[in-house]
Amino acid sequence: MKHLIDEAVSLLQHAKQVHGDKVVYACSLSPQGMVLIDLICKHQLHIPVLTLDTGRLPQATYNLMDVIHERYGDVLHILFPDAEEVSAMVNEQGINLFYRSLEHRKTCCAVRKVKPLKKALQGQEAWITGRRKDQSENRADIAPIEDDPVYHLKKYNPMRNWTEKDVWAYVREHDLPYNQLHDEFYVSIGCEPCTRAVSVGENPRAGRWWWEQEGAVAECGLHVSSLASKAADKGG
Repeated sequence: MKHLIDEAVSLLQHAKQVHGDKVVYACSLSPQGMVLIDLICKHQLHIPVLTLDTGRLPQATYNLMDVIHERYGDVLHILFPDAEEVSAMVNEQGINLFYRSLEHRKTCCAVRKVKPLKKALQGQEAWITGRRKDQSENRADIAPIEDDPVYHLKKYNPMRNWTEKDVWAYVREHDLPYNQLHDEFYVSIGCEPCTRAVSVGENPRAGRWWWEQEGAVAECGLHVSSLASKAADKGG
């Protein structure tokens, strides 16, 4: 465990040293996200933590935001989608458009997630993620530092070598807050209508957009750009 912590802290410190005030951490408030928030605060790295309120989050996620504020202070910078864009999308395509097709789901993710984050990343040089190699096949070859072809930033992945077991060991040892839906077999938590519990042995990402056809990339678009780039490099 110590070597994983040291590796993560070292990469966080490197990002801060290289990019100064031009690096942010984009956090979905997952268990590994809580680990990174804890490390950032403990080591006084002063890296802003961005999180998205899509307007469709589970109440348990909002409860966690409150607990984070109580424990760490004003550490979260909560991003919101453009209200007019959300209104136009819902009025034209329906409140639950994401169930109708992959294209509609990507539209919803773009309006509620990708665009607000892209706006927040403008003027930055780098961003940090909590992605891990063991989360899915799509993430199995995550590098410590990547070039993001969409946001044109450096992307740092300090949790890439952690396993789910490692993450929970740290959470338990340091008594970190976490989303209570994890106690109900939710592994990957996003918007309430797009998230379900998973069964033993299922892929951790199986609880996201489970109605889509097999083989569809279970990503909202925040990270899928780097996946597409890697596939092209491999001739995929």
